[in-house]
Amino acid sequence: MVIPEGSSVASRAYHVQERLASLGPGPHPLHDIATACELDDSTTSRILTAGIYRRVYERPSRGMYQLARPLSDLVYALPHGPTRDQSQRALQELRAATNGGMALLYMKSPGMTAGRQCADMAVGESDLVEFGMTPREVLSVTRSLRAGASGRAILAYLPEPIQAHVLAEPVPDGAGPGAIRDNTALAASLVEIREQGYALGYQECMKDWNSIAAPVFDGDSITASVLLLRPALQMQRPPSTYIDATKRAAAALSSS
Repeated sequence: MVIPEGSSVASRAYHVQERLASLGPGPHPLHDIATACELDDSTTSRILTAGIYRRVYERPSRGMYQLARPLSDLVYALPHGPTRDQSQRALQELRAATNGGMALLYMKSPGMTAGRQCADMAVGESDLVEFGMTPREVLSVTRSLRAGASGRAILAYLPEPIQAHVLAEPVPDGAGPGAIRDNTALAASLVEIREQGYALGYQECMKDWNSIAAPVFDGDSITASVLLLRPALQMQRPPSTYIDATKRAAAALSSS
């Protein structure tokens, strides 16, 4: 039985969340969930039943379970992860240090799924029209790790087989004109991120927007990244003060 962070009740509960999320959307049979968790059916059933009362899971039919909470909520279930108050404080401080830049927290998809999803944001009075999305949509869309500074800041610290899988993916539809399309250049960027501790994106996810991203860790494991977005006309080349502020925000949300 493989359960991260020891065998506490909280660790088991998060492990079940993580494994259920990795099975994909929709309901799954109890036995399939237990098998994915490497737990027996009885233990898994108790954890799922307790989670139903906390609105973490839903049971749409007998013996079938699915996640009830948004995938982004899982970042706050990490044993040593940040709280919502901590993430908001770090993101708001990043905004203040960068003259009102848009600050977002992207979490790594659970398990072996190679993706990321926005878990929190501090965007001031922006209505996110610049993204072509509503706040609800931003928080519910899972994005590839291939395109975008926030994705590459996570991808750089993932195992090589996952990196190879992501590099084999096509550049996502709708990626910005600065998306790195050459796999050799993309792989080199991951090495650079590990060396310097941050990623820079130039119109990579969206036209006319540049970005800085820094990794967030839970111990030695990459869990998320902090992203700073500013219009390209206002941030043609990210100043060192903005890079340092982004790294400080990520460090504030990391645990040793």
